[in-house]
Amino acid sequence: MSDPPPRIRVVNPNSNEDVTRGLDAALESLRFANGPEIVCSTLAEGPFGIETQADVESVVMPLRRMVEADNSSDAFVIACYSDPGLHVCREGTTRPVFGIAECGVLTALARAGRFGVIAISQRSIARHRRYLLQMGLTDRLAGERPLEMSVAETASGEQTLRRMVDVGRQLRDEDRAEAVIMGCAGMARHRRPLEDALGIPVIDPTQAAVTMAFGALQFSRP
Repeated sequence: MSDPPPRIRVVNPNSNEDVTRGLDAALESLRFANGPEIVCSTLAEGPFGIETQADVESVVMPLRRMVEADNSSDAFVIACYSDPGLHVCREGTTRPVFGIAECGVLTALARAGRFGVIAISQRSIARHRRYLLQMGLTDRLAGERPLEMSVAETASGEQTLRRMVDVGRQLRDEDRAEAVIMGCAGMARHRRPLEDALGIPVIDPTQAAVTMAFGALQFSRP
């Protein structure tokens, strides 16, 4: 009897099920026969949207407890562009834990000299820039511009894609970004039409993180 496929758990750390469903749909193209199982789940204790530093801090220990309690997953993806609890969760397990912001940025660097980020709001940008500063990559950032929407609106709002195209064009034409990262997991369903509209690579950071998890699990096999 063959061993079961490895399992990647993708955790939406907010409590909005629409965001989780959008993630699950966006990851469908990464599911294939005999490939890793991809399971998307929602952190019930999380706020409805992670939009402030306080929201980020509030989910750190619930994420750590979730990782420690899960004995069936082989890798974890924290699906929030602030990478809440990433290092705390890594301390709690020997299994790989990926943050979508870190993975999204690394993927963008492989596709372009300078990248732009579409943020949900202006107040998210300072938090994202602090993270890039820690990574030592601020010189590769062409710019970051906000939608001025909530997480819930990015996941289900009717005007979201139109606004993303407008902001993406500003990043491309005014900031000279050569690739664009969608700076919220709730934007996942818009990657393909946004890339078609902009004509440059658009990175869904959750897809990027799951792809890196694939590689980590594949190379860890005997």
